Amino acid sequence: MANSNQEQKSTVTKNPKGRWLWIGLSLTAVATISATAGAILTVSLWDTWPATPVDPPDQISASEGIALPKLTRPVNILVLGTKVLTSDVDASTNDEAGYHALVNSVEGLADTMLLLRFDPSQEKLTVLSIPRDTRAYIPGYGIQKINVANLYGGHELAAQTISQLLGVEVDRYVRVNVQGVEKTIDALGGVTVYVPRDMKYIDESQHLYINLKKGKQHLDGNKAMQFLRFRYDRLGDIGRVQRQQILMRALVEQALKPTTLVRIPKVLSTAQSHIETNLGKEELLALAGMVAKIQRSNTQMLMLPGYFSGDGKEEVSYWLPNNRRINLMMAQHFNMGELSSEALNPAYVRVAIQDSTGDSEAVTAMRRYLREVGYSHVFLTHDWSEPLKETRIVAQYGDDITGAALRAALGVGEVRVESTGSLGSDLTIQMGEDWRRQQFSE
Repeated sequence: MANSNQEQKSTVTKNPKGRWLWIGLSLTAVATISATAGAILTVSLWDTWPATPVDPPDQISASEGIALPKLTRPVNILVLGTKVLTSDVDASTNDEAGYHALVNSVEGLADTMLLLRFDPSQEKLTVLSIPRDTRAYIPGYGIQKINVANLYGGHELAAQTISQLLGVEVDRYVRVNVQGVEKTIDALGGVTVYVPRDMKYIDESQHLYINLKKGKQHLDGNKAMQFLRFRYDRLGDIGRVQRQQILMRALVEQALKPTTLVRIPKVLSTAQSHIETNLGKEELLALAGMVAKIQRSNTQMLMLPGYFSGDGKEEVSYWLPNNRRINLMMAQHFNMGELSSEALNPAYVRVAIQDSTGDSEAVTAMRRYLREVGYSHVFLTHDWSEPLKETRIVAQYGDDITGAALRAALGVGEVRVESTGSLGSDLTIQMGEDWRRQQFSE
């Protein structure tokens, strides 16, 4: 795997013929969704694919001994999701009604930015979401929102900007635009998620019509786009990042089902005209071999630590990076710097409780118990809308060691490294029925 931008540039081939079968070995769903100026991308990786096109995917097993190249060191892959409109290219192409059609291009604003780290020594996949409004220094252009780097200088400038922000090297890249998302999700057979609230919004200029009801449901491509493009909630773009992670996890879990593997050829056929990458065949095969070993708990989803600028009244609104938290996250998940192997003292851990059960007595019992075992900074926040059977301990900033300590103290639940919890916490407890059962049994 190369480290330099120069080597990356020399290996780029746009829409290379014959490469898509190999991409299918490791990247079988790349989905991008946009909101008025934003998009989201999901990359699902598969752990099996036939050695020849003759054998059906669901008849291949690990015992058949398919030999794959091995990933010998950690590798960082930048994924950029773009959305380009006719008005971005030529305003004269818009119709009289002001409709801004989509253009099949990857040269626009990178409204979704993901840094994927594959670590073979730990058999771990880390996905870091970088909000599009992140304030960053873009070489040659100064302080701006990070999503313009791809527009100004393509994947090379975007990689350089992110490397400077995070202090890590970018080895390879994937760029994908919004057009293929709806069709790709349809090709996968849709995706089942829990819609946390009623979502309704209309934007005639983009022919965007969002109308979703709260609850668990199976979304086709169009409805999945609505789920991800909706931004009119209290967290704006950060809320989109959280929904992105919800959808990514759902797609990954669905992708591992044998019944979905037979859809891969259709997925590839749908996606190939919307993707650009400099990943080579051997590299993709090595990634596929590593992904086959990854457990669900070792798929971790982070978001760049930060906070909103000002009070929202300024002309430009930024997501301001929290450098101290970024350094800790890079040490723990990207092997950058020294890392403590000990959990934080409970007295210093901010714990948020989100109830999904509707049982106020169980919430009070949890809060009281946490204080008894040393967690003095505990607060209640808005309920988690999806009813949960199993409690989730969400390590909002990636501290799974402290999350495991909290899980051990509770005696229930699973630790998840993702950013779906309360932004004001170190750990968020999304309380499920297992906690209620434990209280009743005592």
